[in-house]
Amino acid sequence: MKGCAVMIQKYVFGTPFPTDAVVMNMEPAKDSLPFFTVDEQGRFTYTLAEDDIVYGLGEQIRGINKRGWQYVSWNYDNPNHHEDARSLYGAHNFILIRGAVTFGAFFDYAGKMTFDIGYTNRSQMTIQAAKNDLVVYIITGETEKDIVKQFRQIIGRSYIPPLWAFGYGQSRWGYKTEQDIRTVAEKYKAAGIPIDSIYLDIDYMERYKDFTVDTERFPNLKKFSEEMQAQGIHLVPIIDAGVKIEKDYDVYEEGVEKNYFCKNAEGGDFVGAVWPGRVHFPDFLQPEARAWFGKKYSVLTEQGIDGFWNDMNEPAIFYTEDRLADTCAEIEKLTSGNMGINEYFAFTGMVAGLNGNIGDYDKFYHNVDGKMVKHSEVHNLYGMNMTRSAFEALQKISPDKRTLFFSRSSYIGAHRYGGIWQGDNKSWWSHILQSMQQLPALNMAGFLFTGCDTGGFGCDTTEDLVLRWLQYSLFTPLFRNHAADGTREQELYQFENVQATGEMIRIRYSLIPYLYSEFLKAALHDEMMFKPLVFDFPKDDMAKQVEDQLLLGNELMIAPIYKQNAQGRYVYLPEEMMLVRMRSCEDYETEVLPKGHHYVAAALDELVFFIRNQKAIPFAKAAENTAELDMHALTMLGYPDYSYELYVDDGISSDMEKSLKVSML
Repeated sequence: MKGCAVMIQKYVFGTPFPTDAVVMNMEPAKDSLPFFTVDEQGRFTYTLAEDDIVYGLGEQIRGINKRGWQYVSWNYDNPNHHEDARSLYGAHNFILIRGAVTFGAFFDYAGKMTFDIGYTNRSQMTIQAAKNDLVVYIITGETEKDIVKQFRQIIGRSYIPPLWAFGYGQSRWGYKTEQDIRTVAEKYKAAGIPIDSIYLDIDYMERYKDFTVDTERFPNLKKFSEEMQAQGIHLVPIIDAGVKIEKDYDVYEEGVEKNYFCKNAEGGDFVGAVWPGRVHFPDFLQPEARAWFGKKYSVLTEQGIDGFWNDMNEPAIFYTEDRLADTCAEIEKLTSGNMGINEYFAFTGMVAGLNGNIGDYDKFYHNVDGKMVKHSEVHNLYGMNMTRSAFEALQKISPDKRTLFFSRSSYIGAHRYGGIWQGDNKSWWSHILQSMQQLPALNMAGFLFTGCDTGGFGCDTTEDLVLRWLQYSLFTPLFRNHAADGTREQELYQFENVQATGEMIRIRYSLIPYLYSEFLKAALHDEMMFKPLVFDFPKDDMAKQVEDQLLLGNELMIAPIYKQNAQGRYVYLPEEMMLVRMRSCEDYETEVLPKGHHYVAAALDELVFFIRNQKAIPFAKAAENTAELDMHALTMLGYPDYSYELYVDDGISSDMEKSLKVSML
């Protein structure tokens, strides 16, 4: 690997749409674009050597090394994260090539973009935007970490949530009433399992209308929120992108009156359909509309809510009326006679093609400075600007405190306004690994507050899957158990070995001082919290091949078990490390292992992780919630007589640097 001079260069092609991903003002370079060749069709081509590694693309399928597949940046409501998927919920167009020459490249483009990374031709990477109107940033530096740091500096500081957001959260699409939530809280308390938040999915709303509360199911949300907060539990409601079309519904009426909704080709308000049925979509690219929608969050903050998750903001579209009508007409023809194999597959294909049909995104427009811009050309910015809407408004509504925000859809730049969760995964063993492999690329793109739906959102989970998943997720900043309506209930008290699930949560709380400290360091210093091994061990040929282990901060390495019935796994240590085998905060043992390959046994109720050579981490006494957690009464876990630099603040102030304290333990 050859290091290059530290440099960021900006190259402009055509007339790019301003995405606001980059906050640093830079003049375009006058020389030609390095590394890539550009043809008359606007294709960017780079020749890959056999040993080149390609990192990045944020939230995508497959491994840490992106070689061998074609990825499409197109924010898409895709609940089936199979290996043949090309798009998920985010568009994070930053890549880092490690090879004879190591460099980073950010393709700042708001529409559809394809990254063919050795898929069509193994030795060739080809990148192409739908239109050749984009900005390309080339970043060179001495190391991968240096390149990432430079990129992070030009895109702005990562969002920092309140401390309580690092606690355990329980969610389920299916909690329909105040009593459902109260029962969950009571059962967690009875089981002695710490918890900081319970989530409200779409059923808390009145017929799925944003910024409403179903008063039959939740008679007094303010009083109920106070009741929960007295127990150290924060309620976190969902907000969806689509606004129900309904007479006398204030959000709908105001949006129509003030022209705050996206338009159709004829200039009327575009109609799509999601959970409430027919909806309009707020035009979040319009500053006035963004501010208007953001102010609506005060409806819930006034009732004691201090956290939100934004969903369906790709935006998801179940159907449009014209496509539905055309489809129904074709189906009637197909089903009017004897349906053969061809007719059957045409029938099922047409029904499946209603949801998220890419053609529907050509049918509506945004008002950008008085000019109508087709949505498909700026599609990937929609979710980011919805989260921006809430973040900017809440800075005015609650200026002195941090609010929890995370989103499903995102673009680079959204990391300044909130976190993201990794979408509607399944209760599959492979999705533990998938989530872990996404973490470094998300960190590269600025997304630090992230995690997955622990236990899996769709499908029926199992007790062993939940336990192994907990042993991975307890290390991620966002730590939420979330499941779909109709699937097996997976609250941790539902399982036979509730003692083991509870101990995993207690361990998480004991680790929060370290996790929160490393998070603050990564945010304040534009660094990664999760790194591939080779980033710290660049000369280790084995380290660059490891795809199922990660460095966490500067002191830890994690190597989760992600295969059913496995009683352990093989681990590669790029240096001497201390193995920690932990069954509870009080019941654990350590063993120093030399550099090299090891088989590490781990029973189902045992968490294993590694402390790096000659390092130690702070470890707290477990608590019922983060409010009860003593971030100062800490012991050290790891190599004896080694110190740790602890970052801690008050956990809530918006200007967290004023309360930030750095100390050596």
